[in-house]
Amino acid sequence: MNRRYFIGQSVAASITASAWQNTSGANGRIRVANIGCGRRGLLRELIQVKDATNIEIAAVCDTWKQKLEKAAADVKEHTGKDPAQVVDYRDVLARKDIDAVVIGTPDHQHCTMLIAAVEAGKDVYIEKPMAMNMKELVRAYDAVKRSGRIVQVGTQIRSYRTTRGARQFVASGGIGKILKAEQVRNSYMPYWMSYGGAAYMDQKPTEADVDWKAFLMQRPARPFNASQYQNWYGYREFSSGPHTNLMVHFIDTMHFITGASIPQRVTALGGTYRWKNEFTVPDSVEVALEYPEGFLVRYCTMMGNGANNYAKFFGTRGTLDAKSLSPKGPWTASGQGAGDPDKLQQDMNVPEAETVHHMQNFLESVRSRTQPIAPIEAGYAHSVAVIMADQALTTGRRMVYDPEKREVRAG
Repeated sequence: MNRRYFIGQSVAASITASAWQNTSGANGRIRVANIGCGRRGLLRELIQVKDATNIEIAAVCDTWKQKLEKAAADVKEHTGKDPAQVVDYRDVLARKDIDAVVIGTPDHQHCTMLIAAVEAGKDVYIEKPMAMNMKELVRAYDAVKRSGRIVQVGTQIRSYRTTRGARQFVASGGIGKILKAEQVRNSYMPYWMSYGGAAYMDQKPTEADVDWKAFLMQRPARPFNASQYQNWYGYREFSSGPHTNLMVHFIDTMHFITGASIPQRVTALGGTYRWKNEFTVPDSVEVALEYPEGFLVRYCTMMGNGANNYAKFFGTRGTLDAKSLSPKGPWTASGQGAGDPDKLQQDMNVPEAETVHHMQNFLESVRSRTQPIAPIEAGYAHSVAVIMADQALTTGRRMVYDPEKREVRAG
């Protein structure tokens, strides 16, 4: 990620007395623990923003011995202090001196840990997707709302300068009424077979070095399986595939830019067409969503050929090209495809907007007690969308969302 997006701006110098009440220590330092120290790199982000946000990384927690030790060594290298090394996340939550936790664990653990954390009085940064099914999603949402804790969901594209600018541009009528948004996100090899690079993939876990039972959590017991532990992204028990790990970013970004709520109807097709092996998630999906705001959304992933990637928004005045949601260069808008008299007359770069790094935004919200850029409502909305997509795919039926009952069903 480009450095200016990663570091963000410094914390404001003036902080009111009431904002310190949730922090420990005479100097108001926020004490943070990282639960799940793997490939997502959330610990690295904490280290990057530690000075701007005045935090102490007090503990690291992971079920893989080598990853836990490496995380502790990284904290010592960059802060000069040895954090506590913890295997069981519940031992982290039991500590009264921890103000906030940053959770980067496998998908099937998110809601269990989120609920336990807010009930323990911690503020939480939780990775996406927030939930894998509606039952756990509703329980987690309600627990957060009861607790009054600050929760930031890890859909970091909201915090790009490009995204913030696009939100303002669309809200001002830049491309007129939104008619459709779509993303195609293809790759040659599935991320569950390559994420982290060769060096990571060559480091195979052994049963002696991991807490296999803690990893499984609420999933049925079974003998240790190194591939399921390390490459959990590729197994349906622990993750639902591209529409929950990739599409979720686009859906959340689309919600943020357009102001859309939750889809009312979703259909999906998909399967494994290229990478036929032990993994159980599909390598290709095609999802169509209809929103009550009056437009369609399409998401597509194909693994086996990495060509034809894009993300675009289509309106009555023209087209917004979101450059595959990249923060590295300006997003553009044009009158392409429009025929109305007020269509955009020339190509333009969409103005960017000031922002701070997503992790910094969370920590500033912990201090100020104001809602972050990706609050629990955002996590709920994107989770409903991807749960609908997954159920449409697995059942072969169109899914609808009932907002009064907060349930997804065929219809």
